[in-house]
Amino acid sequence: MQDVQIYGVSLAVVRKQPMVLVQTDGGSKFLPIWVGHPEAAAIVMKLQKAATPRPMTHDLVTDILSQLDAQVVRVAVTELRENTFFAQVTIQQDGSEIDVDSRPSDAIALAVRAEAPIFVADDVIEESAIEFEGEEITDADLEKEVSKFRSFLENVTPDEFAAGQEEEG
Repeated sequence: MQDVQIYGVSLAVVRKQPMVLVQTDGGSKFLPIWVGHPEAAAIVMKLQKAATPRPMTHDLVTDILSQLDAQVVRVAVTELRENTFFAQVTIQQDGSEIDVDSRPSDAIALAVRAEAPIFVADDVIEESAIEFEGEEITDADLEKEVSKFRSFLENVTPDEFAAGQEEEG
């Protein structure tokens, strides 16, 4: 498992579908995860510290866990199967942990609320992440490459992206 950070949330122009772009802790690999509009909104709102008049679903889940003296301690994108990502949310209560099956979008939305770390399985990174190679990558170079990558992602469908990954492998 590799620790990742949310690099950003974008809207893919072709399919009008949002995606979360996560970056590995080392900083050279990026993984796009397509998500639904409500989950993207939930993630962006929390990242931007926007307040809502009433709790959104992910806020509600976090509040319920808190009332039960439980908390989300980590989330992990565990698998990519047939162009679909799978995830687990690890919840801790009374010193024990349970793993709950989740969509990555919901897991990430919960992680940003709980300030829990996000992990991605090594094989998912190997199979689907894009790596920017180079001896020394400056922040400006990295931003330029990520900008090009975002532009590519804004115009590619999930099926086209998966087909491109299969051709490389």
